[in-house]
Amino acid sequence: MTGRLTVLAPGALSLVEDLGRPGWAHLGVGGSGAADRAALGLANRLVGNAPHAAALECAIGGLHLRFDDGAWFAVTGAWGDVTLDGEAVRPETATRARPGAELVLPTAAHGLRYVVGVRGGIAVPRVLGSRSRDTLAGLGPDPLAAGDALPIGDETAGAIPALDRLTAWAPVDDQVVAGLVPGPRADWFTDAARLALFETEWRVSPQSDRIGVRLDGPALERLVPGELASEGVVRGSVQVPPTGTPTVLLADHPVTGGYPVIAVVSGASIDAFAQLRPGQAVRFRHA
Repeated sequence: MTGRLTVLAPGALSLVEDLGRPGWAHLGVGGSGAADRAALGLANRLVGNAPHAAALECAIGGLHLRFDDGAWFAVTGAWGDVTLDGEAVRPETATRARPGAELVLPTAAHGLRYVVGVRGGIAVPRVLGSRSRDTLAGLGPDPLAAGDALPIGDETAGAIPALDRLTAWAPVDDQVVAGLVPGPRADWFTDAARLALFETEWRVSPQSDRIGVRLDGPALERLVPGELASEGVVRGSVQVPPTGTPTVLLADHPVTGGYPVIAVVSGASIDAFAQLRPGQAVRFRHA
């Protein structure tokens, strides 16, 4: 351990996340990991961490931390008026916190999930090789609570870079366009349904979380009736339940599902779904 953070207030939902625990699907354990993997990767690069180092993921905002020991950190993902001891913190920038400094993440102004990377990583115990919280399975460290003491590890990969090779921009506030590839059950839907998937401006439902983003819009009509035996699903799968409105599966999706998958969001587009806010518009294109 190279230092410690104390949680003064956890916000709406703050979790420890890393790249997840792939390789356990045959035992019914999902991969989980950061909802916005690009934001996690950027945070770790900015503070010179190894790619697998664990960081903090804060949904909506409200997280208040104290650096009991001095540390470098970076805030990526969502953008907001983040402060350190009352002074503004630039997004996507390595910043030094003195011992006792307090970091406050307010309600996000752009995007939905902040990522806080700390040099050395968050060194909570691993479960099945990962420090990630899986909210569906209840695996990994508990959600943060006031008074929690978080150890800082030593999972660094080098010096803090003077300039990152790829910095991001604030998450999009208006329409997001995502690439789709055909799913394994696309032929279970009518031609009109497959066309509507691409021609509709979908809206993000408030009934969305780390398991999946529900989309409000027209019902997609099925061509094949009846039940589907459960089969494997991946992050980005677009499942269509009996209501006909699609759900895009995210980090904490189940290993198998019984709803037909009409399409799959491309790997280049799926991280953007972690930052979508209720009511935000989504359109799909052919990837």
